[in-house]
Amino acid sequence: MIRLTARRGCSAGLRGRSGYRSGVPRPSLSRRRLLIGGAGALAVGAAGAGVALDRARRAEIDLYSATVAFSAPLVRRLVPPSGVESLVPGTRVVGDSPHAGWLVEDEQAWLEGCARWTRGSGGDDLLRSALLDLHVLTAGLPAAVAGWSRRWRYAWPRDVSFVAAALARAGRPEEAVRQLAFLQQVQGEDGWFEARYDVGTGLPPDDREAQLDGSGWVLWAADQIARHTPDEDPAELLRPLRPMLVRSARGLLASLDATTWLPPVSSDYWELVEDTLTLGTAAAVLTGLRSAASVLPPVGERWLGGRAESAASVLGRQVRAHFGPDGYPRLLGGSAADAAITFLVPPIGPTEPDLEVMSALDRAQTAMSRPAGGLAPGAGWKRDGISWTPETALFASAWAATGYDEKAEALLRWLGEHRTAAGSFPEKVLYDGRPAAVAPLAWTAALVVIARHELVTNR
Repeated sequence: MIRLTARRGCSAGLRGRSGYRSGVPRPSLSRRRLLIGGAGALAVGAAGAGVALDRARRAEIDLYSATVAFSAPLVRRLVPPSGVESLVPGTRVVGDSPHAGWLVEDEQAWLEGCARWTRGSGGDDLLRSALLDLHVLTAGLPAAVAGWSRRWRYAWPRDVSFVAAALARAGRPEEAVRQLAFLQQVQGEDGWFEARYDVGTGLPPDDREAQLDGSGWVLWAADQIARHTPDEDPAELLRPLRPMLVRSARGLLASLDATTWLPPVSSDYWELVEDTLTLGTAAAVLTGLRSAASVLPPVGERWLGGRAESAASVLGRQVRAHFGPDGYPRLLGGSAADAAITFLVPPIGPTEPDLEVMSALDRAQTAMSRPAGGLAPGAGWKRDGISWTPETALFASAWAATGYDEKAEALLRWLGEHRTAAGSFPEKVLYDGRPAAVAPLAWTAALVVIARHELVTNR
């Protein structure tokens, strides 16, 4: 941290009574007036700069919606912040709909059809909110959309993968598999995915760069489905996804540099054009290769699974060697912490993370903290005072999965306290605690389910 201190003045012994050094002629009256005026202008300028800086650190973003709700079967309506009273309390159903009664019953039936653990915590309002958000962003759609506001009404492979993992944990493996089935339909032959897709057309809505991390996330999500559906045969669950799993594993293997064994530079969850390898990409590729070693043998790809396992072992050492000495920063050779450190610990990374990574995780949370109590995407993110709920939820799930229940509960409690008036999780929280931007957000809701599941099952 850079400490700003006031500059020291001259020693009192070197000053005359007027404040000027002895022996130094005093400026003329006109000169003194000019100096005083200039100092005043500098003071005003400094004050103005301070106000501008303060405003920059207290960014204002509207809350686009309090939630999205069903107004008819599979028909959704954005609910503005001023329209929360139009909802049936505790639901994602519009109260004045002629179908309201049936819609509430259908929603409740969906909740009751989830795994027993989701109903066994004595009325978990936080978990209920997360499940309702997932339901309203998935029901009847080809895949989960990130949000219902226009610019978020697309399927990001990362978000869809986390939703699939959450649905599997919530006892809905068929719905989880359908999420990944959509991604299988849109995946490129080289195993890569576009940054996002229109769920109606299956096409990217713009010319954003394709991202390598999606290939890793789908493999991890498939592994999550297999691991958290103990009553089902993994081969039966995953066999319909075999083409995507094979393409993804081959794509990840082909991406590794023959000399360094590191993946290429690619955009990651920050969705910026990068010129340096990020931990977000390297860790997602590592996660995908580790998962491929588990999911490929059940679908008849034992040899490819073995290749993935060997590559994951080498890449794991390379990630440790290249990112570890600097504390696992966002950028290779950089220093700023990043939320991608959570990709190296459970429930995403290996079940037994080393102490070095856990220490980096703890330091990262401190470096990324924001005024309202949540976290930024990284320590190098702009200092605008805004907390981001998915990154905060990533840390909650990491602490829950590694046995630090109090840390996890504190972050989950914060997320619960900063929901919208309708109970949905917003994307952002402003410096003073107000929810902002899109709500609900599928990635946050999925992570809350995952974190809560880790807490319940690890106790």
